[in-house]
Amino acid sequence: MPELDIVMSILIQSTWAMMPILLASLGEILTERSGVVNIGLEGIMLLSALFAVYVADTTLNPWLGVATAIAVGALIGLIHGVIAVYLKGDQIISGLGINTFAAGFVAYAIDVFWHVRGYYTPKPEAKVPKIPGLEISPLFIASIVVAALLFILLYKTRTGLAIRACGENPEAADVVGVNVELVRLLSTVAGSALTGLAGAVLSIDWLAAITKQLPAGRGFIALAIVNFANWNPLYALLGSAIFGALWTATEYMKNLAYITRVIPIPLLNTVPYIATLAVVAGVIGKSRPPRSVGVPYRRE
Repeated sequence: MPELDIVMSILIQSTWAMMPILLASLGEILTERSGVVNIGLEGIMLLSALFAVYVADTTLNPWLGVATAIAVGALIGLIHGVIAVYLKGDQIISGLGINTFAAGFVAYAIDVFWHVRGYYTPKPEAKVPKIPGLEISPLFIASIVVAALLFILLYKTRTGLAIRACGENPEAADVVGVNVELVRLLSTVAGSALTGLAGAVLSIDWLAAITKQLPAGRGFIALAIVNFANWNPLYALLGSAIFGALWTATEYMKNLAYITRVIPIPLLNTVPYIATLAVVAGVIGKSRPPRSVGVPYRRE
């Protein structure tokens, strides 16, 4: 039935659309649960996407590209973590610096690497293969598993208790022997690595391209999803699914002439973002961030 085919197509496309949001929001949940804010998700996704394409396109091995993206994300997280945790720097300014650097560097690097301006499509062999018979990405399955594992880590293990204590009451965590600075640094590195994986999803899995504006605001939507989720990985899964479904439905509507005659396509492009932010706005005030998030810990 044609209607069933359309529904299945929307569902499959939604899995791709939700993945970058989910992975980036999961990474930020881990980071903020430890007490560090990283608003540089957009920049991490962009830089990771760039190097994922470069490595996968050069080696024709998409999994090396995925590993590179994770490593790039972890490296940026390490830099941000050192600034935020050990140097007691302003975490917002550090995150803005990541975004600003990425925007300029990636535009320049695309020209240097491939001698084109602003847009490059990697070779077909560089793209992550789909799961045979399911037409979905193996990274989608991985992202669902990561969400479940992160929930278990944060709420069912002593390590998770230590991470949450560092974000809620670092003084008390320190008293019982938790190395607050190390926990915050490692959480920031791991969280940024997940955001790096989100960049690989964009560039060598879903969209199979690198552009100077590839994340297109998804990093900021992921930050909003963190608030919507009340810093809970399972609720982040729900929020990301909402965005993915809205984005896919909007793309489908662009093909309907009777809709595009009434609503211009540039305005349609804003629908998933506005709708997601509207949903998030409905829970603002009901969610509560970790008490000490964004506050450098100074041992007395």
